Amino acid sequence: MTERAFAQAAVNNAAPILEVLRHEFRDCTEVLEVGSGTGQHAVTFAADLDHLQWQTSDLDENHAVIEAWIADAGVMNIRAPLSVDVRTADLPPDAYDGIYSSNTAHIMSADAVRDMLVLVARALRPGGIFCLYGPFTKGGRFNTASNERFDRQLRRRDPDMGLRDLLALEEQAARHGLERERLYAMPANNLLAVWRKESG
Repeated sequence: MTERAFAQAAVNNAAPILEVLRHEFRDCTEVLEVGSGTGQHAVTFAADLDHLQWQTSDLDENHAVIEAWIADAGVMNIRAPLSVDVRTADLPPDAYDGIYSSNTAHIMSADAVRDMLVLVARALRPGGIFCLYGPFTKGGRFNTASNERFDRQLRRRDPDMGLRDLLALEEQAARHGLERERLYAMPANNLLAVWRKESG
């Protein structure tokens, strides 16, 4: 039996993220999580948002720990993880009215983040909502010295990693019919950005 992995950050940020998702996903019925990680957010959010189905996803090597959290939680509106690598995944079009991703963009390459936006735009139904949580820069500027240090640490670890610029993401997303509607300031100097897919 796989031991449940545990991320303290997922505990720390779950409540403020959930407060936002209760509002943003209030009319959603099918939500995809891109990069479910340990699975902690998935079981917490699905248990609270019991009006929708929560679809987990991640790279294959992370499925066992996600499945362990799902098995222990006993939550009925959560699905076993899909195999999703944003660089290669081919999800069915218009399959979800909500997509959520947390702390993924800064550990992906810039090209992979662009691929994620293309994937999100394809998989969302017209009018659907995309919520992306994490640390970002804005216009090339860091909002805190700690985030600037974090960015340097990431890039030393892997030059392809690093905080993504919110304005650049907005430009890229707009090319694929995603328009940012809201931006929430979150604890620990993070942000939660909300895009909506064009209805036309």
